[in-house]
Amino acid sequence: MIHIEHLAFWTRDLERLAAFYAEAFGAAVGERYENPAHGFASRFLSLGGGSRLELMQTAELDLAEAPPGAQRLGLTHLALSVGSPEAVDALTARLRDRGCPVLDGPRWTGDGYYESVVLDPDGNRIELTV
Repeated sequence: MIHIEHLAFWTRDLERLAAFYAEAFGAAVGERYENPAHGFASRFLSLGGGSRLELMQTAELDLAEAPPGAQRLGLTHLALSVGSPEAVDALTARLRDRGCPVLDGPRWTGDGYYESVVLDPDGNRIELTV
């Protein structure tokens, strides 16, 4: 059976982004991996249901910047199911209170989702949904 094993994000601050996902979403942060020969470091974060994120940092690549929350070609957001409309409301409020930009919602969408869209510290779009 095919399933998504993990999604990966480049970041300029591996520890800051790992701490955000741990605090905001209860992600379990794995050991730091480093490959000094390639200027590379990463951490895997485990979320509920077996899904994982890989956060990666590099000293060798010139990473392209995008404005925070930009709608970009390709992967555009990470959707996390939090269980109920009330949980979407509560988590959105908690993230807003801690200074995370809320771009939309919470609201019911035309395709039947209850969701909000927030930004992580690197400006990646996170869709919180039921």
